[in-house]
Amino acid sequence: MVTGRTGPAALRSGGRGRAALLLAALLAAILPALLLTAAGAHATGRSAADPKPAVTLSGKQAGKGGEITVKGSGWRANTLLMMLVCGQSSPARGVIGGTNSCANADGRAVTTDSKGAFAKKLPVAEPPVPCPCVVHVATVTGDQSVADAVFVVAGHPVAALPKQTGDGKLAVLATTRLEGDSTILTWFGAPASRRLVLTVGNLGSAAVKDPVFEVGTAHGVYAPQWEERQWRGTIEPGRKARIELPVELTAGAHGDYQVSLKYGTKVLAEQPWGVGRPWGVTLFWILLCLVVPAAVFRIGMAVVDKVRPRSAHAAARSRRGSDRFADVTARLPRLRRAPAPSEGPASATGASTTTAALPWFNPDSAPSEHRPTTKGHS
Repeated sequence: MVTGRTGPAALRSGGRGRAALLLAALLAAILPALLLTAAGAHATGRSAADPKPAVTLSGKQAGKGGEITVKGSGWRANTLLMMLVCGQSSPARGVIGGTNSCANADGRAVTTDSKGAFAKKLPVAEPPVPCPCVVHVATVTGDQSVADAVFVVAGHPVAALPKQTGDGKLAVLATTRLEGDSTILTWFGAPASRRLVLTVGNLGSAAVKDPVFEVGTAHGVYAPQWEERQWRGTIEPGRKARIELPVELTAGAHGDYQVSLKYGTKVLAEQPWGVGRPWGVTLFWILLCLVVPAAVFRIGMAVVDKVRPRSAHAAARSRRGSDRFADVTARLPRLRRAPAPSEGPASATGASTTTAALPWFNPDSAPSEHRPTTKGHS
């Protein structure tokens, strides 16, 4: 008689089975979350543990005309950056006047490598405003990332930074709209331009002087291309102001665009913009495709007609035509011009004696009653 296993061995076998089932259930619950986390980290290219963008300089001070090496780390991989020397700035407060406080003409662009690092030389130039100065590095496309490093431009004036009296907060109080019309040049591919008009109010406790906005234009699924626009004026606390900022697209741009306005890190407004296709350019190319082949064909036919040899039949026909014309002209009578009537009777008498007779009529050959005929009388 065969009996099943009992005792401690059977209990151990049952315990291992329950542990395996519990481990499988735990993995089934955790594995999807791990996969989603890995996919999100791969899509963004950076995780929460990645360091923030940083910038280091080969020297802290240099004069105009010199050169320093700027190194960066912690940036997104394969990202285009812009490096500028800016005045009235500090790492804590950033560039107070926006890019209007920077030496834009002497800036340099650099692209990060696959690890988010870069190293590039930057010429030292004097910014349009006094120092304190920084080397300002910011992304050109995509999510905005900024890093500043303190730098001293030797020999450049230094002035204290404007005092902060409180926090100025701007908010949109009215509907944002785009004003302006397209011209006939836009129909032929000229850049389309509008004015972004909105009313903002200062909800903070400090005045906002000469605020710097960022206007972005996005087409389709692409990220907005941000450009700084400074509005001249002061908005006191509790006051409002009408803001007009220019917006311009590239030449030949058409389709559906999204115009965004950002102040600081907050997007204040978004406005759609439908840009028509420049049909004048299309019409120009169609006419060019029709006119040029026709002109080339006409020129080619003229050249062929000049250089091709003439056939013997055509030459003989031409000779026959010229011979017939010569015969006809030879048979025509040759008449002399009659004298003018103002010459008088004497001239008329002389003309009668000098007028030539017709070739087919000779007075001597005509029969006369005083001249005998050759035949006899019957």
